[in-house]
Amino acid sequence: MGVKRFFRNLLGGALMGTAMIIPGVSGGTVAVLLGMYNELIEAVSGLKKHFGASVSFLFPVLFGAIAAFAAMYFPLNFALERAPFPTVALFAGLMSGSLPKLIGDSRREGFKRKNILSAAIPFAVIIAVCCLKLCVSAGDADLSSGMKIWGYFAVFGVAALASCALVIPGVSGSMLLMLMGYYAPVLALFKGLATDFAHSALVLALFAAGLIAGFFSVALLMKYFLTRFRRGTSWAITGFVLGSVPAIFIVFDYSTPTLDGIQAAAAIILFALGAIGTYFISSLADKKKG
Repeated sequence: MGVKRFFRNLLGGALMGTAMIIPGVSGGTVAVLLGMYNELIEAVSGLKKHFGASVSFLFPVLFGAIAAFAAMYFPLNFALERAPFPTVALFAGLMSGSLPKLIGDSRREGFKRKNILSAAIPFAVIIAVCCLKLCVSAGDADLSSGMKIWGYFAVFGVAALASCALVIPGVSGSMLLMLMGYYAPVLALFKGLATDFAHSALVLALFAAGLIAGFFSVALLMKYFLTRFRRGTSWAITGFVLGSVPAIFIVFDYSTPTLDGIQAAAAIILFALGAIGTYFISSLADKKKG
């Protein structure tokens, strides 16, 4: 792998890791918008047959994602606490600006009437999950040292389900964790390493194992669909990503006391700047390819 491609994958992984912190934003969506999605699925599904090539692709992506998640967690949390709506709007704008390119790529795969359903159903699923989050409050799970024995198995299963967000565009892992009541407790485990290292490390290790198991399982499933039903899957991915933009605003907590006229105006400006920026960047990338 060339140096240029290595740093491109490193940056892509970093953007995926950063996106996963924001509720409603999917790491898989970012991979699609960056044009890395198919390569990512190919690398995961071909790990046995092409181990060296797959590892050379996945290593910078995973390293970038983990490093960015660790580095950006506190600054992004600070931004979400002080200016939540502008921060969320910026991410929505960044995604919106890349949608024309995504739709154009899907059109190049071909289009039939049934592909309207291919895009509409995933779009509806994303919106439905968001609405479910508003209607259902599962309450936070107990991940303390006194948790029940079955809770350890539940952590593995919940992580495997949340890992879908790394592979299926438009599905937010943080939102799924919120829906199941695991978002805040899992994040609290990082602070718990200072006070109860053994228990916190064990639960985090189980969570990481679940993420890895789910990630590879769902990636193999997506590889199957991309191989057997490429056109329909391409439009389904487009539907998932289209649904992710309104999803960000649906799950936003509008009761936050920091939301005022100034923040609303800043949100509009940041949304526009993000959309314009990524639109021109993606257009420039298409021209270079052409």
